Amino acid sequence: MKKYNITVNGKTYDVEVEEVGGDQPSITVAPAPAGPAPKAPDAAPETKAAAPAPPAAPASAAAPSAPSAGATVIEAPMPGTILDVLVKAGDAVAADQVLLILEAMKMENEIVAPAAGTVDTVAVAKGASVGAGDVLVSIK
Repeated sequence: MKKYNITVNGKTYDVEVEEVGGDQPSITVAPAPAGPAPKAPDAAPETKAAAPAPPAAPASAAAPSAPSAGATVIEAPMPGTILDVLVKAGDAVAADQVLLILEAMKMENEIVAPAAGTVDTVAVAKGASVGAGDVLVSIK
């Protein structure tokens, strides 16, 4: 049996922990010897006003459409947050042109076009969280 003193919300407890076969510990809790009583917070009304509802998420301009047949799909190489989207559907892009900036592990990663073409769809917006393999942009 091991004894511990644990303080929870300003109140100290003597705790004895005994291992009882297997991995189920048995715990006995007893109040610690009387000491100085913790100072009670100032009296506050029991009822609290309801918290205001969080603002509704802004509606996106339009839900991204699925990439066209034959379009090259650019996927997120790692999970992260989209810091900036530099292209929109219909834009002409050159090979190795930066399409968007993906922040992952406090580093900014430029996601570039693998080939020249026209942006078919942009599936993410600034501030979006993405996982590895999520579709970001498609080019045809």
